[in-house]
Amino acid sequence: MEYDLNRPWLTLDKWQKKYIYDSNPNQDNFLLTGRQSGKTAAMSMRAVELCVNYFKKGQNVLICSITEKQAYRMLIKALVYAKELYHNEIKSGKDKPTMHKILFKNGTGIYCYAAGETGEGLRGDTIKKLFIDEGARMSEEFFISVTPMMSVAKGSMDIASTPFGKKNKDGSDKFFFKCSKDDKFKKYYISAEDCPRHSKEFLEQEKKRMPKLAYSQEYLALFLDELRQVFSNDLIKECCVLKRRKEFKQGNYFIGSDIAGFGKDESTFEIFDKISDEKIEQVENIIEKKNLTTDTSKKIIELNMIYKPIKIGIDDQGIGFGVYSELLDNDKTKRKVIALNNSARPINYDGEKFKRLLKEEMYMNMQVMMEKGKVKFLDDDEIKASLTSMQYDENGVIFGSYSHICEGIVRSLWLAKDKRLKCFIKTF
Repeated sequence: MEYDLNRPWLTLDKWQKKYIYDSNPNQDNFLLTGRQSGKTAAMSMRAVELCVNYFKKGQNVLICSITEKQAYRMLIKALVYAKELYHNEIKSGKDKPTMHKILFKNGTGIYCYAAGETGEGLRGDTIKKLFIDEGARMSEEFFISVTPMMSVAKGSMDIASTPFGKKNKDGSDKFFFKCSKDDKFKKYYISAEDCPRHSKEFLEQEKKRMPKLAYSQEYLALFLDELRQVFSNDLIKECCVLKRRKEFKQGNYFIGSDIAGFGKDESTFEIFDKISDEKIEQVENIIEKKNLTTDTSKKIIELNMIYKPIKIGIDDQGIGFGVYSELLDNDKTKRKVIALNNSARPINYDGEKFKRLLKEEMYMNMQVMMEKGKVKFLDDDEIKASLTSMQYDENGVIFGSYSHICEGIVRSLWLAKDKRLKCFIKTF
């Protein structure tokens, strides 16, 4: 049977069946998986099975991830599965499913919340089973906050993730890596190369596109000593402190955009206000899904009308070239837009290449600005997740599994710091 994204339970992998229908509800499970290998779907189904077939009244499941969007994704999958197989067990009326919970007639329930940085907001709840998605990116503080929630109910934990290095910035082992060595967990290891939903052609393309270490981590699900986090958790915490402005005010704005390419579903628009050379503040982070290039161009033109930015930075490679071309054709943006791709030299209005610009240089600029306190970001879980996801290998190559927000940010900050850049109007 062909795989159906909306009904994955019809074509489960062997490991998924073993995990989902495990008859021991108190078993701690550790799932180390390559990207898009079915871990989130499997965990969502396991959550429903536990509530309907094993747990009693008052015994609840809590789903956590770094961001609300990631946690909500698992809850949606759980609801789809429950409606298909256990429709009559779901409560309705005033107790109908919401964005944060699914309640069952036997008195059990599935709840979902964003973990944030520390999990502090989750303290006080009592749960029977804790499901953690993308656990490799969560801080030790989070686990200190949430593990006592399982004590009274004698609960257990299922934690899943693609690996994210072994060590913290200070050299200590990350919590997720510690779990991989803990005998209390039943281990599931799933390489993307063993997942029937990944074609060999796709994986071969990814091998060519990505650094070798990045591929080994993201698809083969290997813990690697050679990979390190670009921005420390402490630095991220120090910089992500701003609230969104309640009202618009005039400023020196810069816009950086990361444009969704083939296989990606999100474009981002990162807007910063340069108050002085020593003070740059993020005022907005906008994420839009599955835009056509024309929609992305219209969005940037719309933001240009609102903020009147000094410069607009985009990646003109791949799909981005269409957006770049449309912005060059627009009288309002053609002298503001600058192509900043990850491997090219920037070109000024006179057509001169004046300085080599690499992805690593933009990230180095951003890190220096963060460390010197020159830039502050919004206190936003999506931004923190993107900053946290960025890694570098032994050759200094930077990559991230949730990099699109960071890619927009580095372009905006590069433009804000560089007084020499002028746009190059290309004629065709």
